[in-house]
Amino acid sequence: MKAIVAMSGGVDSSVAAFLLKEQGIDVVGLSFELWDKRDMEKSNVCCSIETINLAKSVAVKLGIEHYTVDVRDAFYRHVIEDFCFSYLNGTTPNPCILCNKYIKFDFLQKKAAELNAEAVATGHYARTGPMPYNKGRKTEHNVQSTDRKLLKKGVDPKKDQSYVLYVMTQEQLSKTLFPLGEMKKEETRNIAEKLGLYSTLRAESQDICFVGNDKYTNFIKAFSPESVQPGPVVDTTGKAVGTHKGIAFYTIGQRKGLGIPSLKPHYGVDIERNRNTIVIGSRSDAMKKTIKVKRLNWISMASLSETIRAHVKIRSTMTEVPATIIPVSDDGVIVEFDEFQWAPAPGQSAVFYNNNTVLGGGMIE
Repeated sequence: MKAIVAMSGGVDSSVAAFLLKEQGIDVVGLSFELWDKRDMEKSNVCCSIETINLAKSVAVKLGIEHYTVDVRDAFYRHVIEDFCFSYLNGTTPNPCILCNKYIKFDFLQKKAAELNAEAVATGHYARTGPMPYNKGRKTEHNVQSTDRKLLKKGVDPKKDQSYVLYVMTQEQLSKTLFPLGEMKKEETRNIAEKLGLYSTLRAESQDICFVGNDKYTNFIKAFSPESVQPGPVVDTTGKAVGTHKGIAFYTIGQRKGLGIPSLKPHYGVDIERNRNTIVIGSRSDAMKKTIKVKRLNWISMASLSETIRAHVKIRSTMTEVPATIIPVSDDGVIVEFDEFQWAPAPGQSAVFYNNNTVLGGGMIE
């Protein structure tokens, strides 16, 4: 068996490649050239020249082939433009999800087809599995069991990355391996250190890869300076209380940087793009019990035809919480949480879980 492994030069993808080779799989490394103006010096930015060179050095250490693919045009169209336009329209994007949806798995599988590889792999902490087969019965979600491929959480709760993978298609899941899904991060680091991989010296990236050292607000301003216009800040009664610098620089739930003098804290509770207006309120004003979710991608089922109970995660750093999911159209649901949730942000994703299994997800409207 041959597998194409996405290699960023970091610990996770390096160990993923090593583990597959140890299983007797013919491993080929693949790195992506993503962005023209990347920061050449910052080593923990996943699309820098340095990280590509790190990936190459790891490939040499492991004794595997390595390729670099130029995906800059597609990355600009599908990730950078979407990222900037989302903020300019008053929503909060997740560029990692955009990259997984439009770039990473598509180009991995294209290279796999070119090299006659049967599988692709990444260093994500997640797992896949077959759909249980129950002849003549329906699943707990009243959907007939099929041969669908499931997406499951990684066993390390601190590193689980299933949230950013909910956009994967059945075809992608059926050909993808996650070698780290059954491991804890500490185990991964220990393996990398024992192997003496150069990538163990690299700090984990916490940045938006194409923004690098700069602030995302400066990146957006440079992308479309004419689109950034000041406007009013109003309270929940509609009373003007200040002026904002441009709606692209604000998010739902934001407290710092509002520029409103007050003895009590205020938070961003709404962004009205049509009026170029930021609405602020109390913490309770930012709490929501019901949200609309669109642009759905179902994994454990083909579609949702009736109301179900599930656990829902509305940001990558939170623990999923119980909710009722109500279908309202082919591409939309209403999520009713059992308890009020902090600042669901339009543009972010809501991902639905049944225990450790991802049912699907979509974008918060």
